[in-house]
Amino acid sequence: MRHHYSSNSIRKFACRLIAAAMLLALFPISRLRAADDRAFPFPYVQEDLPNGLRLVTIPTDSQNLVSIYVVVQTGSRNEVEPGKTGFAHLFEHMMFRGTELYPPQKYDAVLTKAGAASNAFTTDDFTAFYTTFSKEDLSQILAMEADRFQNLDYAPEVFKTETGAVLGEFNKDSADPSFKLEEVLADTAFDNSTYKHTTMGFRKDVEDMPNQFDYSRQFFDRYYRPEYATIVVAGAVDPKVVRPLVDKYWGNWKRGSYQAAIPQEHAQNGPRENHVDWPGPTLPLVTIAYHGPAYSDTDKSWAALDALSTLAFSDTSDLYEKLVIREQRVDPLAADFAPHFDPGLFVISARVKHPEDIQYVRDQILATVKQYQTDLVPSQRLASVLAHERYGFALSLNNSQSVAVTAARFIALRRSPDTINKLFALYATLTPDDIRTAARKYLTDDERTIVTLTGKGGAQ
Repeated sequence: MRHHYSSNSIRKFACRLIAAAMLLALFPISRLRAADDRAFPFPYVQEDLPNGLRLVTIPTDSQNLVSIYVVVQTGSRNEVEPGKTGFAHLFEHMMFRGTELYPPQKYDAVLTKAGAASNAFTTDDFTAFYTTFSKEDLSQILAMEADRFQNLDYAPEVFKTETGAVLGEFNKDSADPSFKLEEVLADTAFDNSTYKHTTMGFRKDVEDMPNQFDYSRQFFDRYYRPEYATIVVAGAVDPKVVRPLVDKYWGNWKRGSYQAAIPQEHAQNGPRENHVDWPGPTLPLVTIAYHGPAYSDTDKSWAALDALSTLAFSDTSDLYEKLVIREQRVDPLAADFAPHFDPGLFVISARVKHPEDIQYVRDQILATVKQYQTDLVPSQRLASVLAHERYGFALSLNNSQSVAVTAARFIALRRSPDTINKLFALYATLTPDDIRTAARKYLTDDERTIVTLTGKGGAQ
C-alpha cells in the first residue's frame, strides 16, 4: 500500500528530526565528514552529478541492509496553478505505475525476490520514495529506480484508474474530523501561500483530476528532473561503489529548466476564526494557530518556537498537567511547529471531552501563550527540554532506514544532512530571552487563526 503524509500528520517527533548544518551545498566535490560529537554522528559523502542530481551516501554499521530515499523537492507547495492542486500526491501513486522496461508486475517481482520494502510519502514541501533491501541488490535497485524516474509511462485509462483511487483516498480522509479541521485551518489561515491547501489538494481539483491527463505529463516533465532530486543511500554501503552505479544509471537523466513562481504570504491583518459543524458524533476539537517563520538553521526564531512548543504544550508542560491530568478536560493536548521551506503555522491542538469546556480550554491556551510572552522560562527547564530532544534524536538513529529518512527530511529543506548539526548547534545557544522574544514576535493576535469543530450527538 502506498501512503502519503501531510505536514501536520508527520508526528512532532519526526519534525524534530530537523537539526542543523548545511553549507555542504556550496561544495559540489565529494567531501567525507567525520563522526564526532555532532547530533548527526555518521560520516557521509555528498556529491553532485553534472546534471544537477545530488547523491548523499551514509555508511552505517548495518550488517547487510541498505535504504535508498529519493527526495524530490516537489510537494503541494509547488502546485501554483489554479485548479491543479493534489498533483504532487498523485505522483506518489503514479510513480508505481511502471515503465516499458519495468511494468508494475515486474517491478513488484524484483522487490519480492530481493525481499525489499518499498513505499512513498508526500508532504507540503517534498515527495520521497524509499526502498530497503539487502546490500547485494544495490545495483539492481538503483537501476530500477533510475528507470522509473526517467521513463515513467502510463496510458490514459491507467491514469483515470489511479486518479479514481486518489479520490477514494481523499474521501476516506474526509471521514476523519481531524483531516477536515486541518483542511479548514489551512484554507482560513492562508491567502496567497500554496500551503492554503493540504497535500491532498482541494476537493474540486481532485474530482477533476481524471480530465487532466495532459497536465499530468507536464507536471512530471517539470519536476521529476535531476536538479530537484537527491538520492540518499544509507547502510552497508561503500561510497566508492555507490557513485559509479549512480553515474551509470542516473547520469544521463536530463536536467530541466522549469522553476515555479511560488507566491508568498502577506502579513495577516487581524485574528481569524472558523468553525466546522461535523455531521456525526465526535469529541470537540480546538486548534489555535499562528503564522511563524520558515525553517532556518541560522536564525534562532524557528528553533525558539519549536522549543516553545514543547515547553508550553507537551506532556511535560504545566498546561498539560492542568488540562489533561488534573482537570481531565482535554486529551490530547499538543503543539506542532513543523519545519517548512516557506513560513508555516505554529499549531496548538486540543481534543475536548465536553462541549461546554471549549471556551475554557481556548482561554487557557491563549493565557499560556501570553504567559510565555511576558515571563522568562526557567533556564533549567529550557536546558532539560533541549537535552531531552537531543537524546531522543540520537536514540532514533538506530537503523539504516531511520538514518536515511532523517537525512531525507533535512535534505528536503537544505539539500544536505549538514543542516542537522547546524540546527542542534543553534538549539544549544537558545536562552530564555530567545523564547520570549519569539513568542512576542510571532504569537500575536493579528497572526492568529482559531478553528473549532463540534459534532452532533456527543462523542464518537
